[in-house]
Amino acid sequence: RAQKTAHALFAGALMQVLLRNPLADPYILGVSSGAGVGALFAILFGWSAWGIDGLAFAGALGAMVLVFGLAHGDGSWTQTRLLLTGVIVAAGCGALITLMLAVAPEAKLRGMLFWLMGDLGQAGRWWPPLAVLVLALVLALPFARELNLLSRGLMQAQALGVAVGRLRYAIYLLASLATAWSVT
Repeated sequence: RAQKTAHALFAGALMQVLLRNPLADPYILGVSSGAGVGALFAILFGWSAWGIDGLAFAGALGAMVLVFGLAHGDGSWTQTRLLLTGVIVAAGCGALITLMLAVAPEAKLRGMLFWLMGDLGQAGRWWPPLAVLVLALVLALPFARELNLLSRGLMQAQALGVAVGRLRYAIYLLASLATAWSVT
């Protein structure tokens, strides 16, 4: 449970720096909702724990691509556009989750609700999430200087030599992958 929280905090901190908004986190940006859609789909069709994890990860990645693609629009994206697009995708995924819960047979409903509440009953080993968290931190360390500059403002970071476009893509991808792993 602690590693799941650490992944979410790490991803949330990256999203807040990226979007310069204290409200930004992977849950608002729709990544975790996408993972929920994938996992509930797998539970609904009786897939194994590996299938649930795989579809949850695929759902998170799909939501990430959808948010980024819709926010990109005409070739560029702003923090506000990305945040609002994430809220819309999260709401859509929430509606899909509600629909799946409404049509789920009674035998599957309990497992689906428990998964949504964070049930770790099927969790096996403790070390894979810890290893992924360490890997994500190692991947984020080279961006520490640029993230500090970005937190001061977009124009200031660009004036000090930060490749803001590349940094935004890398941080959004890293935060989304950390969130996807956390949810799975």
